[in-house]
Amino acid sequence: MAGVKALVALSFSGAIGLTFLMLGCALEDYGVYWPLFVLIFHAISPIPHFIAKRVTYDSDATSSACRELAYFFTTGIVVSAFGFPVILARVAVIKWGACGLVLAGNAVIFLTIQGFFLVFGREDDFGWDRW
Repeated sequence: MAGVKALVALSFSGAIGLTFLMLGCALEDYGVYWPLFVLIFHAISPIPHFIAKRVTYDSDATSSACRELAYFFTTGIVVSAFGFPVILARVAVIKWGACGLVLAGNAVIFLTIQGFFLVFGREDDFGWDRW
């Protein structure tokens, strides 16, 4: 039952993050949909982790070059997702209020992705592959 509660909490927090993102785009004062391109960053951020998990078989090792490279790429993707709305606001494509809403949405969505990996990424008796 704890897995179902975690899944519901992650779904709720993901919906809150997407709501912030949509508010940053769709409010009447802002009305520009360029910040939706951060969804690409949200979609590709877990890919390096999946590749590293698939390639490295030694799960007991504290570190490996492949895993560290995946952390590096993931960090670059996350920083790019936070930098993109700031650059858009800096060149006056979007307003600073929209930038704040998109940054809040980014924080919530990336924390949701991290929470997913913390809850369902362990190799114990409960895993996300059962869903």
